[in-house]
Amino acid sequence: MTGAVTGAVTGQGPAGEPLAHYLHAQAGGFLRGLRLHREAGPDGDLAEGAARAMCAATRRIGATLHTFRPLLDAAWADRLSTELAWLSSTLGGEHTCAARLARLLDALHRLAGGGPTPPRAEGGTPATGTLAVGAARAGALLDRQLTPARTRAHSAALQALGSSRFHAVADAVALLASEAPLAVAAAAPAAEVLTPAALAAEERLARAVAELPLARAARPYNAEALVQQSESQDHPWHQVRRLLRLHRYAQEVLHPEPAGRPLDEPGGDARLPGAGRALDRHRDAAEAAAAASAAARTPRIAPATAYALGVLHADQRHEVEAARFAFQRIWQPVAVTTAPAATTAAS
Repeated sequence: MTGAVTGAVTGQGPAGEPLAHYLHAQAGGFLRGLRLHREAGPDGDLAEGAARAMCAATRRIGATLHTFRPLLDAAWADRLSTELAWLSSTLGGEHTCAARLARLLDALHRLAGGGPTPPRAEGGTPATGTLAVGAARAGALLDRQLTPARTRAHSAALQALGSSRFHAVADAVALLASEAPLAVAAAAPAAEVLTPAALAAEERLARAVAELPLARAARPYNAEALVQQSESQDHPWHQVRRLLRLHRYAQEVLHPEPAGRPLDEPGGDARLPGAGRALDRHRDAAEAAAAASAAARTPRIAPATAYALGVLHADQRHEVEAARFAFQRIWQPVAVTTAPAATTAAS
C-alpha cells in the first residue's frame, strides 16, 4: 500500500470540523434523494435514481460512523449505523435483483448467439444446438425465479419507506445535516486523531489484500474459475471490497471536494476507483454464478436447460476470475509485468 493517508490532514484545527462537514454533506445528499423519490410519483426510472442516491449517502454515512467512531457519540453512531445498513439493503434490493437477472439473460443471449463452436456434447449432439435450445428455457426459468424476488424487494422497499422505522431514520439524518454528535476526542487536532483513524482503515485493507491469492489471479479467464477453490475465495474478496469502500470514504473525509485534492492527483490513491469497479464486477459475477447454480438445482428440469445453466455458471465464474485479474493489475501492476510465467502458472 502507498501511504495515501499520511500527511493528508496536517492542520491543528479540531478533527470534528472536517468530519462534521462531510457528514453534513452526505446527510444533505440523502435528503435530496428522499425529496426526489417523493416527487417521482409513477416515474420508475426517477424513483430508482433517487433510491440509488439515498443508498450512496447511507453507505458513506455508515462507513464514516464506523471508521471515525472514536470521534463520535458511540451509542448514537452504533444505533444509526444499524438503521442505515437496514435501509441501504432494503432500498437496494430491487435494483440488485433486476441487475442480476439482466446480467444472466444477457450472458445467455451472448453464449447462445455466437462465438467459437463449443465441443460436441455427449452422444454426438453439437453443443451449440443443445445450448441454443436450453438457453431459452434457462432464461425463462431464471425469469420465473428472479422476477418474484424483485417484486418482493420492490414491495419491501415501498413498505419500508412508509414505516415509522424509516421516518425515524430520516429524522436522524435530517438532524445530522445540521449537527453531528461529536465526542470529546473530536476536539483534538485533526492531524492527531482524524488521520490515524483513516490510516487504520487503510491498514486493515492492506492486510486483507495481502491474504488474497493474487498470484493465482495473474491470468484472466484461467482454469481456476471452474474449481470449487475459486468459489471458496469469494468471501475474502467480498471483504476486501467492503474494506476498500471504508478506505475510500475515509479518504473523502480527508480530501473534501472541491477544496481538497482528488484521489487521482498526486498524494491520493489513484487505484481506488478502478479497484472498486473491479471488485463490484467480482461481486456481481459471483452472485450471478450462484443464481445460475441454484436454478440448475431445480427439480425435473430438462437436460438442455441444465446444460445451458451449467455453461452460464462457468461463464460467470470466468468473469469472477477476470475481475480478480483486473484488480490484481490495478493493485500490483509491477508484479504483473515482472512475474515469471512459470511461477504464475505454478501458483
